[in-house]
Amino acid sequence: MSLREARHWVFDMDGTLTVAVHDFAAIRRHLEIPPEDDILGHLAALPEAEAAAKHAWLLDHERELALASTAAHGAVELVRELAARGCRLGILTRNARELAHLTLQAIGLADCFAAEQVLGRDEAAPKPQPAGLLHIARAWNVAPEALVMVGDHRHDLDCGRAAGARTVLVNLPENPWPGLADWHARDCAALKALLD
Repeated sequence: MSLREARHWVFDMDGTLTVAVHDFAAIRRHLEIPPEDDILGHLAALPEAEAAAKHAWLLDHERELALASTAAHGAVELVRELAARGCRLGILTRNARELAHLTLQAIGLADCFAAEQVLGRDEAAPKPQPAGLLHIARAWNVAPEALVMVGDHRHDLDCGRAAGARTVLVNLPENPWPGLADWHARDCAALKALLD
């Protein structure tokens, strides 16, 4: 499958469709999470009451970031081009679904994604687990191989690979994971150019 032929696209949100603003080191410090630990994985292993309090703080913090989101270079044009071509579009984020909707509204793309095709950390096991992509493939009644997973992090690529989808790395000038990305584009504008 070439990118021009792809009709089923799933995007990461933060750092992919938006300018990355999360300061994960500061979040870890505030939540008392070791620097090497995955934030969501660490919270999932905590006692219920402690996890709930830390999740609530994280949700409030991320809500502020979502409301102030700005689109990544070329992201709006890329998504609108794919929508105009009749492609199916989904979001798979490690953020909360409600915040993904706020982010899409903030960057002017809410009308391009069906609400049920926006999956967050509460709808599926967080990336790099493939459950979210497999859920979307089932909902669209296509094989996972028909999906293209677009992201800016190894979690996105590992998720895509584990599901059997094709993968695109964007918004990194170099590709530190060449064995995991089927395509690499410096940004969403360059990815859009690959479709022509």
